[in-house]
Amino acid sequence: MRLNRWLGRKEWPVVLALLLIAGALWAFLEIADEVIEGETGAIDRLLLRAMRSQADPTDPLGPRWFEEMMRDFTALGGIGVLTLIVITAVGYLLIMDKPRAALAVMFAVGGGALLSTLVKMGIDRPRPDIVPHDSYVSSASFPSGHSMMAAVVYLTLAVMIARVRPHWRLKAYILFCAVAISMLVGVSRVYLGVHWPTDVLAGWFIGAGWALLCWALTLWLQRKGEVEDEAG
Repeated sequence: MRLNRWLGRKEWPVVLALLLIAGALWAFLEIADEVIEGETGAIDRLLLRAMRSQADPTDPLGPRWFEEMMRDFTALGGIGVLTLIVITAVGYLLIMDKPRAALAVMFAVGGGALLSTLVKMGIDRPRPDIVPHDSYVSSASFPSGHSMMAAVVYLTLAVMIARVRPHWRLKAYILFCAVAISMLVGVSRVYLGVHWPTDVLAGWFIGAGWALLCWALTLWLQRKGEVEDEAG
């Protein structure tokens, strides 16, 4: 009870977010270190091959309709779909006369994209070469850009929406949907053979950490009156 008074009810979300950010950063750095040292090769190859026919590695598991569905899922983390979602969200905030909130969304997404590019260039991990790629790729493999940016976009928007919902069940449902979509995107990248599983795992961690960091910063600025409150 004393700790609750010391922090204040309104500070608990920020404290929790900071703890989650620290955990996500630690997990990402641990995975990155293992990848750089080549310690994840065996498990990566095992999981990647597990999603392919043992008789024919060019054939992903499941019927053709399932393969097509996985391509649909991977598109949810693609540049085109995410750009449309962000433009729609920013347009809504501008119409609601919340230009600084719109800028916060653009900063979160733009910063996440820049961070993804810099990490990819720094580690420069080759794409999987033990199975055919069932989706076009042109950049380095680590971390998964689709997984990271899906986490950044969907979690950023979900946290903003959930914060102004009155019921905890609705908040939990919104956040669950954002996490589920991000996970589907990541799994689809491995299924299509364009990422190692550790690429996806690292993408989830760094994407979630970045989204939470941007949310915590936005919440702090809102309490200072420098960014409009979504509920206002």
